[in-house]
Amino acid sequence: MSGSLEDTARTAARKPLLQAVRGEVAARPPVWIMRQAGRYLPEYREVREKAGDFLSLCYSPEFAAEVTLQPLRRFDLDAAILFADILLVPDALGQHVAFEKGEGPVLDPVTSADAIGRLSVDGIDKTLGPVYETVERVKAALPPEKTMIGFCGAPWTVATYMVAGRGTSDQAPARLLALSEPETFGRLIDMIVEASAHYLIRQFKAGADVVQIFESWALNIDEAFFARWIVEPTRRVIDTVRAEIPDAPIIGFPRGAGPLIPGYIKATGVNAVGLDYAVPLEFARREISPLACVQGNLDPLRVVAGGKQMLERTDEILSAFEGSPHIFNLGHGIVPQTPIAHVEALIEHVKGR
Repeated sequence: MSGSLEDTARTAARKPLLQAVRGEVAARPPVWIMRQAGRYLPEYREVREKAGDFLSLCYSPEFAAEVTLQPLRRFDLDAAILFADILLVPDALGQHVAFEKGEGPVLDPVTSADAIGRLSVDGIDKTLGPVYETVERVKAALPPEKTMIGFCGAPWTVATYMVAGRGTSDQAPARLLALSEPETFGRLIDMIVEASAHYLIRQFKAGADVVQIFESWALNIDEAFFARWIVEPTRRVIDTVRAEIPDAPIIGFPRGAGPLIPGYIKATGVNAVGLDYAVPLEFARREISPLACVQGNLDPLRVVAGGKQMLERTDEILSAFEGSPHIFNLGHGIVPQTPIAHVEALIEHVKGR
């Protein structure tokens, strides 16, 4: 084999982000950005307009693959993340889901046993089939050293939207249903667990290298509730996935969990954990980093502001996890008003260390 072919073979086997998820320490951390395909990019806005509406964009393999790949053409990122939405699972279960301009997601609330009984996991692949095709298209287009990330919403987070019919500031509708009618709420969680595990398995089989489970609403709840409705359902999703895909590499992102994160890692078995920007670096280094690869956790508004403060905080994060498995990322999704030049400066700074 010639030297160039040997180099190609080595590169194909080395995906820095995947290696970090599996616990390997790199000379510099791999980097990707949550919501890296989004409205801050003019090319995204152009495709979004062509698609007509948000769900049509998610369910078009051509358009969804295009916007998934757009950030990697601009920035030296180590991964592409599937362009989709956590509410595709409720849509596939039979709940009416729409995205209203200026309002965000609007769903027909599911608040009773009868309403849950009208949902079904049967046939979800008919709805989600285009998503699997998107994964296949993106994987085929990615350079071999880039990691393909799939994802789903965690059962609790998805349930909060399904019960309330929209996003809420405190998740009160779902919390009240879980507390007052735990059996009814448990039936809904069971359905989401089954659908989500199947969804992730299909993403892996379509070409995903890693998946992330987004627990966007792991705040506003006590530790007993957290254990029952966040940790246990997430563990069941992961166990089901790994029964079909042994050693499947999985990132958990329990936003707002704070001091409950170490227990979340131990109980769920995630390989890596995303940290929101409110998690103190000293605590993360001492209590979290020994347990799993850490992902995060720059405040997205620091990227909006840019300049010296952004780079100094970036250096603090990189230094905190030096010598440990680490994926550099934001502590939440990039926001639409973010200047592209600031993202360029951030990625170049991380890569140049």
